[in-house]
Amino acid sequence: MELENKNIKTFGAHLDKRYGKTGTEKRTDFEIKAKSFAIGELIKEERKLANLTQEQLADKIGAKKSFISRIENGHSDIQLSTLYKLIEFGLGRKINFTIQ
Repeated sequence: MELENKNIKTFGAHLDKRYGKTGTEKRTDFEIKAKSFAIGELIKEERKLANLTQEQLADKIGAKKSFISRIENGHSDIQLSTLYKLIEFGLGRKINFTIQ
């Protein structure tokens, strides 16, 4: 296995080998999970900046602490309305989207 990995020179090549080329089902699933994780990390960072616990944030939006935990760990596929509620009402921040 080590010899096989010596031929991988870029992170993209690693992803291609492990999850398949861009556009394949396995690669798409990986990319969706990676984005969910990144969004969760952003929410966690903003929650900490607001000096809130997961339980306090959950209380502000009428959710359970376990729900906030699942979002922050990238294990929950949340709706846009929930994301909006978390950011705007829970954290008191504004949300902007950029499509590239």
